[in-house]
Amino acid sequence: MRTLKIIEHISLDGVIQHSADGGDFPYGDWTAPYRTPAGRDAVTAAHGERFHLLLGRRTYDLWSGFWPKAPSSPIGDRLNAATKYVVTHRPESLEWGPFEGVGPDLVEGVRRLKSQGGPGLVLSGSSTLTSTLLEHELADEAVLIVSPVLLGRGSASLRREPRHAPSSSSARPPRRPASSSTRTRSKGL
Repeated sequence: MRTLKIIEHISLDGVIQHSADGGDFPYGDWTAPYRTPAGRDAVTAAHGERFHLLLGRRTYDLWSGFWPKAPSSPIGDRLNAATKYVVTHRPESLEWGPFEGVGPDLVEGVRRLKSQGGPGLVLSGSSTLTSTLLEHELADEAVLIVSPVLLGRGSASLRREPRHAPSSSSARPPRRPASSSTRTRSKGL
C-alpha cells in the first residue's frame, strides 16, 4: 500500500499560492528570498529517492512548462522521472510524462492509487487537492515548509470554509495530528 505525503511551502498566514493563476495575486515567487542550498537539500530529501506525483491540473501545467527544460538536478531529475497522476477533465492534453489521469472522482481515485503497490505519492502545490485530501483523511504525512512572511491574501491549504454550518450533532471534532519533527534554518528555507 502506498503512502501520500503532502509537501507545501506555506506562509505564516497559511498561503500556499505561488502564481497569479489568471488572477491578481501580486506575490508570485514569494518564497525566493528564503531559499538556501540547505533548504533545497531538505526539500529534495523530503521527496525521497523515488516517488510518484499527484498533481492538480494547474500545477501540472505550470511544472510541465518548467521541469522538462530545467538543467539536470537531483529534484528535477526525480520530478521528470516520476509518474504524474493528474486530476484533470482533459487527460488527452497531457504531454509531460509518464502520466495518468486520476479519474472523475478525486477521493476514490486517490484511494485506488494508495491501494496499489509502487512508490509513495507526493502532492505539492494545490490548495484545492490538499484541502480535499486532508478533509477525507487521505494524507499520511504533511511536510510544511514555513516561510516567515505574512502575505494577507492568496489560496490557503489548511483552512477551508464549511459548505454549510454543521449541526452540533454532526460537527467534526478538531484534528490533532502528531508532529514528528521540526527544523529551523537561520536564513529561511
